[in-house]
Amino acid sequence: MHTESGGGGHDLRHHGDAEVRDDGSALVDLAVNVRADTPPEWLREHIAGSLSGLAAYPDGRAARAAVAARHGLPVERVLLTAGAAEAFVLLARALKVRRPVVVHPQFTEPEAALRDAGHTVDRVLLREADGFRLDPSAVPPDADLVVIGNPTNPTSVLHPAGTVAGIARPGRTLVVDEAFMDAVPGEREALAGRTDVPGLVVLRSLTKTWGLAGLRIGYVLAAPETVSLLERAQPLWAVSTPALVAAEACVGARGVSEAADAARRIAADRSYLVAGLRDFAGHGLRVVEPADGPFVLVRLPGAGVVRGRLRALGYAVRRGDTFPGLGEEWLRVAVRDRGTVGSFLEALGRALGRV
Repeated sequence: MHTESGGGGHDLRHHGDAEVRDDGSALVDLAVNVRADTPPEWLREHIAGSLSGLAAYPDGRAARAAVAARHGLPVERVLLTAGAAEAFVLLARALKVRRPVVVHPQFTEPEAALRDAGHTVDRVLLREADGFRLDPSAVPPDADLVVIGNPTNPTSVLHPAGTVAGIARPGRTLVVDEAFMDAVPGEREALAGRTDVPGLVVLRSLTKTWGLAGLRIGYVLAAPETVSLLERAQPLWAVSTPALVAAEACVGARGVSEAADAARRIAADRSYLVAGLRDFAGHGLRVVEPADGPFVLVRLPGAGVVRGRLRALGYAVRRGDTFPGLGEEWLRVAVRDRGTVGSFLEALGRALGRV
């Protein structure tokens, strides 16, 4: 684990959706970590019911109150955003920080937003040899903004809540991206709802579990003064009426219950995927374990060639070399249902030369 300065030449704007656009649109998508099927019918109908009110400006009060109730917080600690990505931009533009640090490998948008806002960003690079686990002492003492994902994209590592909270200290903003935490059974190790951690900012997304990436909805949980600061940097009516309606539904009792059921299914499907991937150890394939997100990270010699062969066989997976701390031998694979996973594993065997 070490600290690195500079951009490092990584394409921070490359995301999984690039794998399934244009000539990849017909591929089976294991590159994007969003629910592959459409939102459930009840949620689609709920969102559709909001369309008759589009003439009015969005009113986020009910959705904000619902999110606050979901986490046992006052509404002053909640800010609704157009996806977690908007929250990264707001943080980068609104916070006055001297030394921001991003813990990598992780989702690259936080660093991209900070750089776009004119900040010089340092990186703490977690090492494969350590299982991509966090040592809080590796964070520079003078870092006044630290960003970490939990569970982390793309490693699928779930850091202990106590370890993550151990990064916090007075005068430092600790941003924890929990976009995939609702895919973890019981949301163990979550910091959402905590008010005892100084400088804590938790980001959540509702687009992953619910298949709402095209709708853009997420939220920030933070101290009221931080929420107020971010809100002043946010455009008016940034979150649309359909997105607000979706948020209120997803954090309600039915939504929370269905998300919990989905998390258990994801865990079972992930175990099936990991077991299948282990069978290719003889080809040099190694899975980062334990995995706790709706995706797994694998290291494989000639990963770029294999990725190309998989595309020819009809499957898209995410290249890993755009993540700081990883290289060309890494691939990320999204967890799907067992039927899809089984077919993918057969294609992987063919791509690796297995008859």
